[in-house]
Amino acid sequence: MSEKQEPSIWQGFKAFLMRGNVVDLAVAVVIGAAFTNIVNAVVKGIINPLVGAVGTQNLDHYSSCLSSSCKGDQGIQLMWGSVLGATLSFVITAAVVYFLMVLPMAKYLARMEARRKDREEKGPEATPEVIEVTELEVLKEIRNALVAQRGSGHDAR
Repeated sequence: MSEKQEPSIWQGFKAFLMRGNVVDLAVAVVIGAAFTNIVNAVVKGIINPLVGAVGTQNLDHYSSCLSSSCKGDQGIQLMWGSVLGATLSFVITAAVVYFLMVLPMAKYLARMEARRKDREEKGPEATPEVIEVTELEVLKEIRNALVAQRGSGHDAR
């Protein structure tokens, strides 16, 4: 009796990497990183100046002091401006992803589902019949057509 050999670590790692979802995840991470630059530019170029019309353009300067004096590194400061900037960045990213990716894809999938249900309601006669023909069957048909053509127009030798 032969024992089944367990796959090596490298074979398992290769199988893991070749899965489709790993590649999809890698693409998503790269696109997400590139998209982060766009969102940061929007926040720094548009959102911060709008906020700066009321106060400062750099949200990192917004803070509150919890101790009696906050000079330099002295005292306890709450840097809520940084949190506000990160929150705005997140909201903008989520809105762009939703409106430019999720919503159009959901509408597309809903249309495809409606078409599928529509075809099912009309019955099998409404859907065109798909006939699978093998290569051998096609070659036999070509041969028969050539034999018939040779037999009808030419003398047999």
